Amino acid sequence: MVPTTVAYDKVIARCRSLFVNKMTDYGSAWRILRLPSLTDQIFIKAQRIRSLQENAVRKVDEGEASEFIGIINYSVMALIQLELGVVDQPDLDTERASALYDEKIHVTKTLMEAKNHDYGEAWREMRISSLTDLILQKLLRVKQIEDNKGKTLVSEGIDANYQDMINYAVFALILMGEEF
Repeated sequence: MVPTTVAYDKVIARCRSLFVNKMTDYGSAWRILRLPSLTDQIFIKAQRIRSLQENAVRKVDEGEASEFIGIINYSVMALIQLELGVVDQPDLDTERASALYDEKIHVTKTLMEAKNHDYGEAWREMRISSLTDLILQKLLRVKQIEDNKGKTLVSEGIDANYQDMINYAVFALILMGEEF
């Protein structure tokens, strides 16, 4: 079994490569997206994964892995938007966006390592469908916090939920054998 941190880094390298390539193609057009728009993009991807897990027939030849990658990259974009705010025009070049991506992943991976230690890598015994459900649950929490204008009484903030979604999606890709 590949150590979690090694497998995690392989998954993130794949996601980051796609992020950089899309930055090259499209620039930072995503910078105009408000947080609820990013949340909805992640929701669409998670719902598609759940549908693929439940339905025998697929009409689009694209599997779960690409959707989990999308969840990771859109969640990183959301974390960047939380820090920088929304803009009217793209304002990041690939180098700066990549540095921000790396910063957000570093913090998220550190969180994963701490939780993974305390939970004893329990995720390795989970079903991918359960990870999908947990992502959907986190999304519903984020939507509620967004509807509450970001205010919570006792709960962690939106950023922690995006970080958990990243980590659950990474775990799913590892379990699927997609960490190359």
